[in-house]
Parts: sequence; structure tokens; C-alpha cells
Amino acid sequence: YVAGDAKNNPPKEASDFTAQVIVLNHPGEISNGYSPVLDCHTAHIACKFAAIKEKCDRRTGKTTEVNPKSIKSGDAAMINLVPTKAMC
Repeated sequence: YVAGDAKNNPPKEASDFTAQVIVLNHPGEISNGYSPVLDCHTAHIACKFAAIKEKCDRRTGKTTEVNPKSIKSGDAAMINLVPTKAMC
């Protein structure tokens, strides 16, 4: 559930979202088009990596590379994700 004020800027459905992702243990490299399953409350939904926007430092959050082709274990990145079906 999402809480919001229905009369003042209520929450809206989104077709995509941006999230910080940290790759902990994955063999090989991950690039655009990868579709991991995300857990959101009780939902288990595949979300496609539409665009890897930037790699960032895991500790400071500062950008280290813009529009990288791929990420690998140990990398943190800001990624545009598109759910394959509605999450709620």
C-alpha cells in the first residue's frame, strides 16, 4: 500500500522507476535488458533493466561512470527499471 493525500498531489501509477542497485554476488556482467525478479512486500515481479544510468560509489553515492554498458559483482548503480506487470 502507498500512503498519500488524495486531495493534494496524490500518488500516481508509474510505468517505470529508478532504483539504486548493488550487485552482491552475480556471475558475469549485467547489461540493459536483464530482468531480475524483485520482491516488493508480497509481490514477486520481474523488472527489466531499461537503462543503466550511472555507476556510483557504494559508500558516498558519487557518480563514477555515466551510461556504463554493464555492471558486475561489487558495483552500485542507478538503474531505470520497468516492471513486466503491475506491482499492486
